[in-house]
Amino acid sequence: MTSRKLEKYDSILNAALKVIAENGFHGAQVSKIAKEAGVADGTIYLYFKNKEDILISLFQQRLGALVDQFHASIQDTHSAADALRTVCHIHYSELERNIHLAYVTQIELRQSNIELRKAIGASVKPYIKLIEHILERGVQSGEFRSNLDVKLTRSLIFGAMDEVVTSWLISGQKYSLSAQVDGTLDFFLKGLN
Repeated sequence: MTSRKLEKYDSILNAALKVIAENGFHGAQVSKIAKEAGVADGTIYLYFKNKEDILISLFQQRLGALVDQFHASIQDTHSAADALRTVCHIHYSELERNIHLAYVTQIELRQSNIELRKAIGASVKPYIKLIEHILERGVQSGEFRSNLDVKLTRSLIFGAMDEVVTSWLISGQKYSLSAQVDGTLDFFLKGLN
C-alpha cells in the first residue's frame, strides 16, 4: 500500500475501533465508521470486504502490534518470571491507555458467528503461543517446576488477564488496571515454582 492508502486504512481502523467500542459490533454501521473516519461510505469497501472484515482486521492489526511489542520487550528479560511480568504489564497498561481497544478485545472477542470467532481466534493464537514459549523457557531453565502443564497454564494466565480487564471495564474503570500486574503475577508465580 502507498503511504496515503495506508494512512486511510489506519484511519478507517481507528474509526472502526471507536465506533465498535461505543456501539458494539452489531450496532456499528459501516456508515458510522465512514463518518468517524471522514470518508465516503463506499471508500470503506475499497479497503474491506464487509464489516466482519473490518473487525477481523482490527484484531489482526492491533493484537499483532501488541504481540510485536511483547516480543521486543521480553528480549532483554533475564527470567521467565520477568518475561511474564513484562507481558502482563504491557497488556494491562496498553488496554488501560486505549479504552476503545479494551472494549473491543474484551467484548467482540466473543462473537456468536462461528466463522468470525475462528478468524478472531487466529489473531489471538500468537499471543497465547508467546505465553506458552515463556512458560517452556521457565521449565527448561528450572525456574518453573518440571511437571508444569504448559498448555493448561498458558490458558489460565491468558484467561486471568482477560478476566481482570473485563472486571475493570465492568467496574467503570474505578481503579488502575496497570496496578493489578503484581497481584496477578504473584498469584501465578506461586503456583509455577
